Formats: sequence, C-alpha cells, structure tokens
Amino acid sequence: MSMPQLTIFAILAATMGLFLWGRLRHDIVALMALMACVVTGLVPAAEAFAGFGHPAVITVACVLVLSQGLQNTGAVDWLARAVLPREAGRLTSMAALMALGALLSGFMNNVGAMALLMPVAVQLSGRLDLTPGQVLMPLAFGTILGGMTTLIGTPPNLIVSGFRAEAGLGHFAMFDFAPVGVAVALAGVGFVALIGWRLVPARKASGAEGFDTGTYLTEVRVPEKSKAIGLTLRKFEAEIDDSDAQIVGLVRNEVRMTAPHGGRRIREGDILVLEADVETLAKALSAFGMKLEEDGSSSEKDEAATPAKRKTEERDEEEGSKRDEDIVLRELAVLPGSNIVGRTARELRLRTRWGLNLLAVARDGQPPRARLRTLSLKSGDLLLMQGPAEVMADFINDTGCVPLGERALRIPDTRMAIIAGVIMLASVGIVTVGLLPAAAAFTLGVIASMLLRTVPPRQVYTAIDWPVIVLLAALIPVAGAMQTTGAADVLARFLVDTIAQGNAIAALAVVLVTTMFLSDVMNNAATAAVLCPIAIGISATLGVNPDSFLMAVAIGASCAFLTPIGHQNNTLILGPGGFGFGDYWKLGLPLEAIVVVVAMPLLLIVWPL
Repeated sequence: MSMPQLTIFAILAATMGLFLWGRLRHDIVALMALMACVVTGLVPAAEAFAGFGHPAVITVACVLVLSQGLQNTGAVDWLARAVLPREAGRLTSMAALMALGALLSGFMNNVGAMALLMPVAVQLSGRLDLTPGQVLMPLAFGTILGGMTTLIGTPPNLIVSGFRAEAGLGHFAMFDFAPVGVAVALAGVGFVALIGWRLVPARKASGAEGFDTGTYLTEVRVPEKSKAIGLTLRKFEAEIDDSDAQIVGLVRNEVRMTAPHGGRRIREGDILVLEADVETLAKALSAFGMKLEEDGSSSEKDEAATPAKRKTEERDEEEGSKRDEDIVLRELAVLPGSNIVGRTARELRLRTRWGLNLLAVARDGQPPRARLRTLSLKSGDLLLMQGPAEVMADFINDTGCVPLGERALRIPDTRMAIIAGVIMLASVGIVTVGLLPAAAAFTLGVIASMLLRTVPPRQVYTAIDWPVIVLLAALIPVAGAMQTTGAADVLARFLVDTIAQGNAIAALAVVLVTTMFLSDVMNNAATAAVLCPIAIGISATLGVNPDSFLMAVAIGASCAFLTPIGHQNNTLILGPGGFGFGDYWKLGLPLEAIVVVVAMPLLLIVWPL
C-alpha cells in the first residue's frame, strides 16, 4: 500500500476508535478527521468545507425544518388521534403505533417522529397494562425502520444517493428505496408487534398508573417546625420505609455528605438527598411537612436580582398566588442534541431566567450522585420541572426536551396543520416527478414554511440538528479521500478475496452485515459515509451492479438495534424505559436477523447483480 493509503486508513481507524470511545461528540470527531486529512494533504485545503454545500447536507437540513412545521402546527397530533385505535388490544394498538411511527419517519426526521409519539406511547402503555419501556422500544425501532423506505427518510439514504451520483450513475429517486425498505419495515413491525415486544425487559411492574420513570435523585429541605427535626437519619428512613424512599446524602451548610451515618440527627435547614419515584416522594414529603428544594439557593436568587427586579418579582408572586392552577409539574426527557446537554441547572439559570424549578433528575433509570444544581445534564435524562404552564412550554420548545406527561402544550391548528402537510407533500411530489433535485425542492418548502408561518423564521435555525449537519459535511470529504487515494479499492479487494472468496452474493451479505454492525456502535450517517466508497469498490472489483451494494449500505445503516448509542431514538428511550446498555440486543438481535433474511433476497431481485 502507498503512504497516502496507509495514512487514510490510520485516520479512519482513529476516527472509529473515537466514535466507539464516546467521550467526544460525533461532529467534533468528524471535524478532527477532516482536519487530519487536510494537514496530511489527503484533502486539498480549498475543498475542505465543500461538504457543507453537498446536496445531501442541504436536504437533511431542509427536511428537519419541514418536520418542525409538522410539529408546530399539531399535524401529527391530529394524525395520531385519527389513526391510533382507542380501545383495541395489545396487538392492534402496538402495530398501529409502530406503523404510524414508521410512516412518519419515511417523510420527516426520525427523532422528531419519535419525540411526537413518545407521550402517546407512554399513555398507551398504561392502557395496555405494560411498562413504558415495552412500548417505547418497539416505537423507537419502528421509527428507525420507517426511515429506510424513502430518499428523505434518514440521512444515510441521502448520503448513499449522493455517492451514487458522484459515481456517475445519478441520484436515487424518492421511492427507489421503497421496494426493499417497505418490505423490511413491514416484516420488522409485524415481528415486534406479534412477538418481539415480549422480549423487551420489563423494568417496572406493569399496571402502574401514569408514567413510571424509575427513581429520581431529589433534594428535600427540612423547614422550620418539620416533624423530621431531631430524628436520626436511621429513624427517618424507618418512618418512610413503606414509601420505598431512602436517604442517599445530606447537605448541611453547603457541605454535602454522601451516605451519612444513620445516627446523625436532622436539623432545620438541612437538605436531605432522597432516592424516590414521583408517587412515593409525595408520601415522604407529606409525612414530615417538608418541601422540595429548588434549583438555586435563596442567596443566589437575591444576589441575581436588582432591588427593582425584586419588587417586580414580589408583585408577580402576589399575582401568581391567585393563579396557582397555572403552576404545573412536568416530566421532561432530554433529547440528543438538546442545547442543555452538558450544562448545569446553575448555568441555565432556570430560576432567574425562566422562573422554573428543577426538582429532580433520573438518569438511566437511576439517580445520579451529585447536587441538582451542579449536575451536568445528559441526553436521555429525565427532569422533573415545576413552573407556569406557558413558561414550561417555551422552555420545551427552546431547549429541545420532550414532555412525558399529558401534552396540553401544543394546541393543533387545523388550518396551519393542513398548510404544513401540503408543503411537505408538495416538496415530496416535486422530487418524485423529477421537476427539481431534492435539495432545491425542499429548500423551496422551507421558504414556503417561513412565508406561511408554519415555521417562524426565528425557529428555522434552531430546528436544524447542527451536530448532524457538521458530521455529514466533514465526513463527505474524508470519504472522498478514500476514493482518491485508492484506499477504498484496497479494502474492497480484501473483503472480496479474503472474506467473500470472490462470491458476489457473499460479498453483498458481508457489506450488509458489516454496515449493520458499525451502525450499532457509531453514528449511522458516519457509517454510510465510510461504507459507500467501499461498496462501490467491491462492485467494481466483482464487475457487478453497484446499486445492490449501495442499497445494502442504506438498509444496514438503518438497522441500529443492538445498543442505545447506535441511533438517537435508542438513546432517547434509555431513561424513560429504565433500560441498561445490555437491554437492547434481546429484541434487537432477532430483529436484525429478520432484516438480513428479508433484505438479502429482495436486494437480489429488485437490484440484481
């Protein structure tokens, strides 16, 4: 191998290692790989950022904006009410929910579809006498499956289409993915609805009312005249034993004690750090006349406020006391890519800026061991928030969180919902009949959305998942370097000669399974960008149809079912479902096996070698 080939392989190996390590965000890793290629001369400096103008990148950004329009107007809420049965059994209800999720994911962002239907899934779990996780995981997998059915269903499909065009074969059409994708999605949805949901670990007893999110880390202040004052911690725990809450820490004079001695006596002003769920927490509070600690201390609030502001706040509090019914409690899930990820409650200034209280946090079904106001938030965290309903709605919209309680925050507007739906359908139609390329057609849709106010202009840029955009734009030149250096051909020959033994069908299976495996451990868009040049190289080496191998990459990249890190939707349900890292493969492994069994013959029939 030549030095450029060795260099690009070393960069790719380091990139995949960083992806698997998971300590750095995917977009940062992609930028590091791009800069490594620029510094070593594999990518000309003048072309380093050409990926930001790539049609696939533009199309992904536009689809995210149009998806936001469907969310804003309540179009999907109306569709969910119209389609989902209200009194059907488990099989019908589960199949209908997954089918709706798959259908939406074919035409809008997967994460957006998942976010919209999560509250529906939570409510459905109670009616079906199942745990939330037993409905959330099937829904997540259904939305992932639906993405493989159309050109715009998921970023990997757009990337695959882009590489096909660069190979001189033209772009894939809107529904070229449907013959194989729809069959695989139907098989997957049918399997999960009939049998697969039973393989999902039930982390909480079924039949619980409402949404059982597991235990929260909660801070409780001991007020004056509380019945808890003077009790030892051991005696206090004995008194609340029937509520399943336990003391995991004590804060006294701003000093935190982890696992404090049971003989220590409780004093006025102490903050008890409790591990409890929402319902049992209420029992513990009422028994001793205690209250939840807010996200900041009173001294911090006083310092943050000017005298004029304090007067305003005092007047607002007097007026607010007359409308206590407007104060709501909401359980929120932190979406991947939310702008609050990595930040603490103190940094967010929840109390002084928003007028909201962070009451509790749950992470991976367990409470984190840290003070609430100094805890760095992560994607998948569950937040118990308190505050005015309108302010809560603004916070949800601005930060990218999902309300897991009953959704009274987005009121559907029939007229605007119809407009948003027509814009999306018109954009898809323009691409389908070939009037304009996808990037141009969906850009027109974004302009129409802004002019008709289904997406306010100020919200256009916040609707775009910028880490995904940067990831795609950075990896496209890196993938191009694999082709220009001949590294893709070298790897293709190795896979063909060593693993597939020169057999085209075996090589196709190798590409499909390899893509599925990589998609489980690294971003699916990154997987597609890396595998497409290899797939084209393998087809050239064997002298067969490259479309078969490109479609195998597209199918494999949409099958991240084994881990919570393979797809954002898997990460999103980690906390609400109470899942651990090893819970996904129990349903994911047989589902991936079904995908291979269904996809392989269809690839050979629809896209013959």
